[in-house]
Amino acid sequence: MSGGHSHGNGGHHAPIGAATRLLHAGAPALRGGSGPVNVPVVRTSTVRFGSTADYADHHHRRTAGERVASYGRHGLDTHRALEDAVTALEGGHRAFLAPSGLAAITLVLVALLSPGDHALVADSVYSPVRRVDATLLQRLGITLEYFSPSQDDLAAKIRPNTRLIYVESPSSLLYEVLDLPAIASVARARGIPLATDNTWSGGWFCQPLRLGANISIQAATKYIAGHSDVMQGTVVTDSKELTEKIATAYEALGLTVGADDAYLALRGVRTLPVRLAQHQRHATRVAEWLQEQPQVGRVFYPALPSDPGHALWKRDFSGASGLVSFAFADGNGGNGHGGVDARGANAFVDALRFFGIGASWGGYESLALVAQPERLREHSAWTGTAPVVRLHVGLEDPEDLIADLGQALGRVSAREALLAA
Repeated sequence: MSGGHSHGNGGHHAPIGAATRLLHAGAPALRGGSGPVNVPVVRTSTVRFGSTADYADHHHRRTAGERVASYGRHGLDTHRALEDAVTALEGGHRAFLAPSGLAAITLVLVALLSPGDHALVADSVYSPVRRVDATLLQRLGITLEYFSPSQDDLAAKIRPNTRLIYVESPSSLLYEVLDLPAIASVARARGIPLATDNTWSGGWFCQPLRLGANISIQAATKYIAGHSDVMQGTVVTDSKELTEKIATAYEALGLTVGADDAYLALRGVRTLPVRLAQHQRHATRVAEWLQEQPQVGRVFYPALPSDPGHALWKRDFSGASGLVSFAFADGNGGNGHGGVDARGANAFVDALRFFGIGASWGGYESLALVAQPERLREHSAWTGTAPVVRLHVGLEDPEDLIADLGQALGRVSAREALLAA
């Protein structure tokens, strides 16, 4: 997001910065000269109407695509405010709220693909997408073909029945940065929508719709909510046509989120810029330190100049989040250290004090998890053999986190020395 201000002349309003837009999008209007800062939590299962004509009018307006509620599942003030804030964050046309990030992904796939259709999916995407493919899409006669963003000729893989290109950038686990404008150019030339998972950037450090994507998806569970207490997903479209397709499937699937969860995500999104700035500072410090450790073979973090995706990251992103992965040295690098096996990687994670063990990320706390080998093998960009640990670097003092990582690496080195003796 561009955060700069410029000053206009005369009666024209000057453009406002991104942080200002994000803080004010969806803010409640003042009524009677006063009002709350935050949109109240509006919970309801039934929407009441003053007359049968009002009831019919709301149904007609909703059918026409207007964001009005004729039933509680459609959401009221709290939901509209969060939708407006996420739309402003992503720079899109309209936002949809889903019960989880995976539900948001599934919504897009089901909305845009029909029996007999083909979709191209980057092989580095969030692994549960493959489970949706195997358990649902294949049963519906939809074909997902996985391609290597760095090795395959995308245009050559497009078929007459290709109806969607779906990617994630940076990729899951290894943070491979994709050339979204180049992928978008290929998709646009063939009239194929491009959808991307934008969770890593939180929607703040990157706006895929401005880079040519048509749909941006996030697990709002992560950075948008930011406090590890919400399950939620978002889908933002760039056009009326795609909005109508997503809305049709959204309605048919009966998707909704609770008003309390919408409120928590809205609260989180207001502080997204300052939280992500802190995550970046801490994660960069940790990543730079990891690079210097002899037990570490490679660090995956696009903000590092040594990362293969650094140039693309620098071009398309305004910052980096708190996710850092690293591979242990494999013992063949001449650094005097033997390789760490899977048990050693687990022992490393178990020895950490300030990093919790958990599958999610994006909250204020630090987390660590050993990447499952079968998930790494799904990435064509992965050619290593050593275990990989994914870290989410939180808001703790980075020097405490580094000391914690250091003592855990020391324990693993001592373990490996004993095994080698």
